[in-house]
Amino acid sequence: MSKAIIDRLFRYVKMDTQSRDDSGEKYPSTEKQKELSKLLVKELKVLGLDSASMDEYGYVMATLASNLSSEDTAKVPTIGFLAHVDTSPDVSGLDVKPVIHANYQGGDIVLPGDTSQIIRENENPDLTTQIGKDIITSDGTTLLGADNKAGIAEIMTMIAYLQDHPEIRHANIKIAFTPDEEVGTGTKFFDVDKFGADYAYTVDGEQVGGIENETFNASAATFTIKGIVVHPGYAKNRLVNAVRIAADIVMALEEYPAPETTEGREGYIHPYVLNGSASEMKIKLLLRDFELEGIKQKSHYLRRIRDRIAAKYPKADISLEVQESYRNMRLKLQEKPEVVDYALEAVRRAGIEPVLNIIRGGTDGARLSYRGLLTPNIFTGGHSFHSKQEWISIQDMEKTVETLVNLVQIWVEKYS
Repeated sequence: MSKAIIDRLFRYVKMDTQSRDDSGEKYPSTEKQKELSKLLVKELKVLGLDSASMDEYGYVMATLASNLSSEDTAKVPTIGFLAHVDTSPDVSGLDVKPVIHANYQGGDIVLPGDTSQIIRENENPDLTTQIGKDIITSDGTTLLGADNKAGIAEIMTMIAYLQDHPEIRHANIKIAFTPDEEVGTGTKFFDVDKFGADYAYTVDGEQVGGIENETFNASAATFTIKGIVVHPGYAKNRLVNAVRIAADIVMALEEYPAPETTEGREGYIHPYVLNGSASEMKIKLLLRDFELEGIKQKSHYLRRIRDRIAAKYPKADISLEVQESYRNMRLKLQEKPEVVDYALEAVRRAGIEPVLNIIRGGTDGARLSYRGLLTPNIFTGGHSFHSKQEWISIQDMEKTVETLVNLVQIWVEKYS
């Protein structure tokens, strides 16, 4: 299994599939994502999944047919597994050079392509669980792309394993690989009915043994500030500088919880885009909280800032728009707790103590859960996603595959 996982992961990460968050209405946001999707269709067909296809949006779907009797197939729910093909816009995914650090024995890991990139043991406590394992990184000049190409490699390896072991009983299994998850639109055109799963799992988590059943509730806010531009030499009592107003708004957030000051279940407001000129400025912000009431409070807080700053600059036009992005998937997963419980049992059967985690972010599964397809998240074994110091071990990826194989069997045991 090790060689199969390595071969797949290396093949996938060497393809640049970085998505973009400034592509307007284009979907997927980059055409290059489809190159990996096309490859996955070919590989699925080689594995015997003749139904594999890619649609105009870059979604890949396929079915691994049940090997149960027709009677049992009708009883057992169809489950699906999903992973995304794109990598983060934050760090380049072009010309990735994966490196294996075999038989890790502790200490810092210096990446050979850029020796200033050091995976420090004291900053990565999970390295203490990796003694004797084989760790994969990039060479330090790019991200690795284990988010989420490790998930893809693990799903593909699970399929190959099930095909090679027909004695393992499973119902119909649906597979999907999606684009643009990293820019928040991974399910924009995803056809839940066409996919055909009763329940599903994204394979997009991090820490080994982690099953994630909660995401943030998320909203996006935009301040638009329209000033009055006058030649600065004749501007007294006439110029209304949108840049200065934008600075006041950002400074008004100084004492509010931010991503860099929060952890665990703490929410935040995060200004992440500031652009424009003295004439007009835009500020984009993320609002995150595990409770809906927390999102409401943060929205009210921004409106109070808008009102206060508008009173200070009465000649300016200051508007605020707040839009919901997604909700905590816990609220939906509670309707069918066994979807999470079976995943936890699958981890136990792999010899790992499961950890029920929260996601300080979102997944495709959050949106799918609110569209009727309950979709918690399963670990990949990766760490430090979206950075040049991303890492994952081969042995932890094998544990993910083992967990997935266990999971399909548990669904059969419970329903047939």
